[in-house]
Amino acid sequence: MSEILIKETREEKEKRLITRAYRNLLRSIKTKTDKKDKVNIRAAYELAVEAHKTQRRKTGEPYVLHPIEVARICTAEIGLGATAVICALLHDVVEDTSVSLNDIKEQFGERVALIVNGLTKLDFKSEDSADVESPQAENFKKVLSTLTVDVRVVLIKMADRLHNMRTLGAMPPHKQVKIAAETSFIYSPLAHRLGLYKMKTEFEDLSMKITNRDVYADISQKLQATKKERNRYIKEFIEPLEKELKENMIPYRTTGRPKSVYSIWNKLKTKKIPFEEIYDLFAVRIIVDVPPSKEKSICWQVYSIITDVYLPIPERLKDWVTVPKANGYESLHTTVVGPKGRFVEVQIRSERMDDIAERGFAAHWKYKKASKSPNVYDAWLNNVREILDNSSMDAIDFLNDFKTNLFNEEVYVYTPKGDMRVLPKGGTALDFAFSIHSDVGYHATAIKVNNKLVPMGHVLKNGDQVHITTNKSQKPSESWLKMVATGKARNKIRSAMKEERKKEGQIGRETLERKFKNIKADFVESNIEIFAKFLKYKSHVDLYFDISKEKLNPTELLKNFTVEGGKLKLIVIKEDKLPEKPVLTTKPVDLTIPRSGLHINGEPADNLDYSFATCCHPVPGDAVFAYLSTNGLKIHRSNCPNATNLAAKYGYRILRADWESVSATNFAATLVITGVDTGIGVIEAITNQISSGLGLNIRSFQIASNEGIYECQISLQVKNTAQLGLVVKSLKNISGVDMVTRME
Repeated sequence: MSEILIKETREEKEKRLITRAYRNLLRSIKTKTDKKDKVNIRAAYELAVEAHKTQRRKTGEPYVLHPIEVARICTAEIGLGATAVICALLHDVVEDTSVSLNDIKEQFGERVALIVNGLTKLDFKSEDSADVESPQAENFKKVLSTLTVDVRVVLIKMADRLHNMRTLGAMPPHKQVKIAAETSFIYSPLAHRLGLYKMKTEFEDLSMKITNRDVYADISQKLQATKKERNRYIKEFIEPLEKELKENMIPYRTTGRPKSVYSIWNKLKTKKIPFEEIYDLFAVRIIVDVPPSKEKSICWQVYSIITDVYLPIPERLKDWVTVPKANGYESLHTTVVGPKGRFVEVQIRSERMDDIAERGFAAHWKYKKASKSPNVYDAWLNNVREILDNSSMDAIDFLNDFKTNLFNEEVYVYTPKGDMRVLPKGGTALDFAFSIHSDVGYHATAIKVNNKLVPMGHVLKNGDQVHITTNKSQKPSESWLKMVATGKARNKIRSAMKEERKKEGQIGRETLERKFKNIKADFVESNIEIFAKFLKYKSHVDLYFDISKEKLNPTELLKNFTVEGGKLKLIVIKEDKLPEKPVLTTKPVDLTIPRSGLHINGEPADNLDYSFATCCHPVPGDAVFAYLSTNGLKIHRSNCPNATNLAAKYGYRILRADWESVSATNFAATLVITGVDTGIGVIEAITNQISSGLGLNIRSFQIASNEGIYECQISLQVKNTAQLGLVVKSLKNISGVDMVTRME
């Protein structure tokens, strides 16, 4: 009886929890909803509760709390309306329960069914999975393909990812690495491109918290320790400005916020300075409440007031009020020298600009009707549409091309008539040609930048004026792919080359048709696909092209097949024709070799054939994962420079890896030491400290000095991260050593 009461009490508690979450969702809806919307939101909620009633999250809580929270993020943090709330509530029911798309279509209509279908992962059956290089990339492609149909699919997917990242603690470490890698590889840049700065920042910080736990914790602790002092400083900084703003009768509000942990970490890496030497740890935001017609003039007036009070740093002025970013971001940024000589970044914007900066795409559409400026997303969505038009593109290629459209930094370049074009930083003269029109790109023969002849791969800078000369006889070649940085240009070059190969391959097609006829095989799609698959060709065009160029001998190759009723049937599979699949291989255990102390999937790794990745040199104590490649098992650090790419595209090959507390094996680690070159005994001091003081073996030592600053790279043998930490600490105490960092 008591067990029944306990069970009932738990069910009651969970029911109240779900009801409270739903009411919180309803309170967060700020957009207009009619009676039909309210009925549909309630119906979607009830369907989700019923469909997910037996499911639980890794945290142990009822699963339905997840779609409810995703719906709340959609409306409260992105600003989406009733349709998005309904779709977010239903986003997992088709994938995880017995509810079908037809059920959703009948109850909620075509549009909701379309969005939910876009949010449902592709189901790869075991017999299909061998032909799919990366199921993750295929699913990314499916979701991103909906951008030009209904952008809400991507926005809901991002809300879904944000909640998953916020609750990732219950997942195993290797899965956390995989999800964090996906997030930083595609979701964070996509959030930036859609103007969702708040979400982008949170994605970056949450990913870093997983892949670089120690550094994240260290910076967070230092930020917390300086919080009171920082708040006092912001108050001191704003005080003299408030008087001037009030005297000029400018309606405003101010906020002071610290920079994100991730952005501080980036600054530490790029500038190679310690935390204590970063002065612009925070930004002051001044937000004015004025009509759109007065925004620009008032923002510049505020800038004038600030620079009258504080000394500006001219090269740090960024004017995104006159020319907004390609994702619609508008703001005036300046850096000034504040009290005590500290650098302070000030962001000046209107309430409308702030709304767009915080909530991006959704907020932009809210102001679309009132704005006279062109839709900032149209050009970008057209580029995405052009990438999607190439339906035969491999999912990995698609993902790489799409990612180039998610650029963080832009360059503004001009046509001879003065029309402006926006390209990603690193964009070339040939990219510019394709941005004008595909035909201009295809037939570009000579390019002048600022009236000077340049190579096609010339990287453009802000303010460049570009003139393209074309010739109808010019055709793209494979070398052009190395001269472009944008997905659009790359996609168009591939398409043009494919068309050319298609024409040249016509002879090969006719040859293969004759060979099929000779063995009485039907020249139909299914037979051609069997033959192409046997030879590992993903494209029939490439197959025909190689036959036409006599790289293949169809007569010999068709001996591997028999024909039954006009159908090809494979009778011989040669060893070298088998598709390469990652295989976990074992090796005999040599008891004379010290154990590494590594476990993979919970089992000792010493009987597995593995090696440590040379790109990141993991040592015991590092957060690591195992990656199963076609060349064997590699152990990488979670913050390895290659980890994001591997885990985002090939997450299914990631295995859990962890260390025992003690290891008898020595591992290589490389440190970078910088400091002021006094010319007196720095090499001796460093080597003595490591060899004599700590008793460690130095594997290699390089040092170079430039303009009074030296940089030393030293590789040494250590047992674990604790010992490496001791080395770093002791080296920092040497006179003349400024910074000691581990090479990533």
